[in-house]
Amino acid sequence: MPADRLNFAADRTDRPDRLPSDRDPGLPTVADALDVASLQAGIPEVLAGSVDVPVRWVHVSDSDRVAALLDGGELLLTTGAGWPGAADALARLVDELADAGLAGIVLELGTRFAVVPPPLVAACRARDLALVTLDREVKFVAVTEEVHRRIIAGQVEALQERQRLHELFTGLSLRGAPVEVVVRETARALRAPVVLEDLAHEVVVADPFDLAEAEVLDGWTGRSRRLPQEWTRVPVAARGTRWGELIALPGPPHPAGPATVLEQAATALALSRLADGEGAWARLRAEGLIGALLGERYVTVADIEARLESSGFPVRGRALYAVVSIAGGATARSGRDDPHRSRRSAHDSAENLRASSQAVQIVAESQAQADPATRADVRTLTADVGSERILLVSLPAGARLPDPVIAELESGAVGDPAATTAELLAAIPVVRRLARQAAPGSVLRVADRPLARLAAELSGDHRLQEHSARLLAPLIRHDDATDGDLLRVLRAVVAHPGNRTAAANASHLSRSVFYQRLGLIADLLGADLEDGETLSALHLALLAHGR
Repeated sequence: MPADRLNFAADRTDRPDRLPSDRDPGLPTVADALDVASLQAGIPEVLAGSVDVPVRWVHVSDSDRVAALLDGGELLLTTGAGWPGAADALARLVDELADAGLAGIVLELGTRFAVVPPPLVAACRARDLALVTLDREVKFVAVTEEVHRRIIAGQVEALQERQRLHELFTGLSLRGAPVEVVVRETARALRAPVVLEDLAHEVVVADPFDLAEAEVLDGWTGRSRRLPQEWTRVPVAARGTRWGELIALPGPPHPAGPATVLEQAATALALSRLADGEGAWARLRAEGLIGALLGERYVTVADIEARLESSGFPVRGRALYAVVSIAGGATARSGRDDPHRSRRSAHDSAENLRASSQAVQIVAESQAQADPATRADVRTLTADVGSERILLVSLPAGARLPDPVIAELESGAVGDPAATTAELLAAIPVVRRLARQAAPGSVLRVADRPLARLAAELSGDHRLQEHSARLLAPLIRHDDATDGDLLRVLRAVVAHPGNRTAAANASHLSRSVFYQRLGLIADLLGADLEDGETLSALHLALLAHGR
């Protein structure tokens, strides 16, 4: 045997500890080892087994008793000088090597075997053990050095990446980063979709990375319950309480391994959950979904539908209702700076959670009176947006929104039942716009306000806005210049057509002052306020103008 072919059968070597995961992070595979220049010089040929197996160390031996010296994960370099030639003996040797966890065999031909024995190939295929032959002589010392260099470099990279992840998620925890930021950074680190789910396998927050939301989340609950082996999942828990799991879908290899990344992120999420208190994930889920609906933060209807379904709000084959209440009536409306700004204070979040629970209880009890089997089949989402409280209700198909829900509203509006997600998306802006027109203490139904529905549906049409600006411009200029109330009076007129007494009362003006305002409005507009078509045109203009 040449000097560079030392038999290390009697020597035990230190090597990286074997990790419990199927794919040890930071380690090269058999395929990676075959790419080194010293092995390429031998013209390697893969005859059997998988080469996508991590290599923890390189072992050189020609002994047929080498299996007893292996810890698992080694790549065996051998000439087979001490190997048997009988078929059953070769099969027994392969079984021993496979049972020891060998990563693969690199057999150099010419010393013991001129050609690879067919029984050896068959045995390796049966055990899915990588068998690679070399047609030319190579320096095993050089191969060992090159492969070990890659192993050590990979381990160093893994350690550096673990340190970077520790600093990243520790910093996020100390800054009190929101849950969605932690999930997003986890997905960026893994370059794969990441989902945070609760114990019911319902999605709290998801980041699809570069995939469509529908592709990641469609049928999520059922898929998650089947515990797919290709998913990596770690629990989010602390102090003996488990709240859910953080799951990564398959992605490219990561130096530290996906489990390590998820464990660091899960720790940050557990600390956040402890700080936010009970119901934090329910609030986060509702606010995130309603914010996405209102802000149209989705690519396709299928995406937002999958997101709703995976979060425990069923929309397929259901009766869907949108309800908007205005806290404090007109006073709150006048003080609203930004209708798309969500209030996230602890007090508001707690009130929001109590309102959601109350809504579920009211709807469930009302449904149970009609059909006890449907009591548990009621789902709601609620969130505060500015002075508005948005409530979405999912009921069994054909079910009606119970009257007690409407009775609980201080003022606002209720939409018609929607049968699809697209119909619900179209109904929400209509209900929000109608709710802003509701007087304190009144609840409007979209079905009873066809003109308001038309104005809401056409709100994005520039022609409607031009119609409103053209008709109301004289009144707006007068009110701005004099701090007047002509628009408010005109709203009372169109709200009570043909009943001047009711209109005067709604304007909070005496009849004499009210009629003075009417005369001024007619003069400024050059219009007959007794004409039905004129009133309809003005009513539409006021609806388009808003409050």
